Amino acid sequence: MLFLCEFELRIEEGMYVAMPFGLEGGTCGIDPQDAAEMAYDWLRMTGEDLLMQGKELPKLPLGNQPQEGGKILLVGADVSLDTINKVTASEAAEMLGVSRSRVSQMLKNNLLDGYRDGRDTYITIDSVNARLAERPKAGRPKKKTKPETAVA
Repeated sequence: MLFLCEFELRIEEGMYVAMPFGLEGGTCGIDPQDAAEMAYDWLRMTGEDLLMQGKELPKLPLGNQPQEGGKILLVGADVSLDTINKVTASEAAEMLGVSRSRVSQMLKNNLLDGYRDGRDTYITIDSVNARLAERPKAGRPKKKTKPETAVA
């Protein structure tokens, strides 16, 4: 599905800032080309996130006028659950070195991004890679112990 959004492109502190109309957030780049590419990525990821949450893509207003003295940039992204770079929950478990049930628990606790489609569970490659980069230690965190006080 084509997801369209107008952004206001303006310069702030030497950066090209792209702020969407009708959505929260925004992005920026070092030049207009970079800002347009970042706006595309931002729109695609925002759309994919909405779909993973089971929400429909909103029909955003077009024909907006600049609010902050910038220019209007129209961005379109092809967004669907099929366009998401993902693996099955079993594949994610293997990549992370954990059990399939742990992956489900991590998804439920928002430690991984993904979605269910019928009986199947999918995890985004980006969230698996982010988790691998963090490399949390195995096991439960140690409890902090109180420092001992000297007895005189």
